[in-house]
Amino acid sequence: MAKNMNRKEWFKSSGTLLAGFTALSAGILPRSNRALYARKPIKSSRTFISDGEFLARLPVQELRARLSANENPFGPSDKAKEAIRQSIDGSYRYGFQDIRALSEKIADHEGIDQNQILMAAGSSQILLAAAIYISHKGGNIVTGDPSYADLPSTAEEMGTEVKWIPLKDDFCLDLEGMEAAIDDDTSMVYICNPNNPTATVLDPGELDSFCRRVSEKVPVLIDEAYIEYLDEPDVNSMMSLVTEGYNVIIARTFSKMYGFAGLRVGYMAAREEMVNKILPLSRGFASISATSASAALAAYNDTEFIDVTKQKNRESKEALISTLDREGYEHIPSSTNFVMFPVRLPGERFVQEMLNRGVSVRSWTFAEKNWCRVTVGTLPEMEQFAQAFHEIS
Repeated sequence: MAKNMNRKEWFKSSGTLLAGFTALSAGILPRSNRALYARKPIKSSRTFISDGEFLARLPVQELRARLSANENPFGPSDKAKEAIRQSIDGSYRYGFQDIRALSEKIADHEGIDQNQILMAAGSSQILLAAAIYISHKGGNIVTGDPSYADLPSTAEEMGTEVKWIPLKDDFCLDLEGMEAAIDDDTSMVYICNPNNPTATVLDPGELDSFCRRVSEKVPVLIDEAYIEYLDEPDVNSMMSLVTEGYNVIIARTFSKMYGFAGLRVGYMAAREEMVNKILPLSRGFASISATSASAALAAYNDTEFIDVTKQKNRESKEALISTLDREGYEHIPSSTNFVMFPVRLPGERFVQEMLNRGVSVRSWTFAEKNWCRVTVGTLPEMEQFAQAFHEIS
């Protein structure tokens, strides 16, 4: 940025940043859209509790191992921590410059225009804004079940019809079934890949073909929260379709691999016209703290940190799987930082029994079985899990 650029010129050149500031100063959302926050009775019989809601119910005392929210216990990186320390003295200012620099860095790395990037305080804000957008637009959402339900469940609470498509026998998302469910009223397809809670990943070629076909009819939102955990994230990501101009939306977060769950930084990449539709419904860049912005700018694409974290994750996951094998439990092959396996107790009881022993995990019921999802923790935390699990398995 030129040193002599004045404040007015800077904002004018900042594209989506200026639009985000306008939305914020106008009270976050236009009055006509605020009513969409009113929750409505869910028509489906499906029940869901978010990780945030689950953690809010945990006891106040310190847990021996918190393995219930897919947090990265190895991060954030030393570069991010140092950036936070250096940015504290200037944190009385808004972090516009670092956020703009981060947006430019992401756009340059992905080969897209900066106006195709929407920054936010975690990808949750983007998923919420997308849910509001679809609810306001009308129509239905097609997604998998079980999958990360933040967007579709929120939209369902706002009165949107959601078509929940069961997983295939290998516990992967059923792309064929999802495509067959699309009709004239479908407004969006939502895919979490790698999938949460099953930790499965789709074949990149099949997903690419699916997105190319389907995005000609409706936008496809790919939630890539766990993409960095894959051995070849660039091969498995659908970001290249955004580069090619397809109506595909990519949601990313720093909360997982980068260890920013409590720092809150995320972004979406899409056609500029789609960014402009989602932007007024989100707090955008203005919700990101100056310290978090500095940390994310320092940490982004730190390949050394990512490689070390992936290795630590593999070691802890191997310890977790060894425990399951030793106790005679099968598990779904995992491509992420969590593992899912069927349990022999009712899900809620299993969770409570583990919690009584100082270990928090999550449960689901699908495919006529009770399932547990365990986040990969540190090796000492995996020992705590093994001890508690042995007592009740």
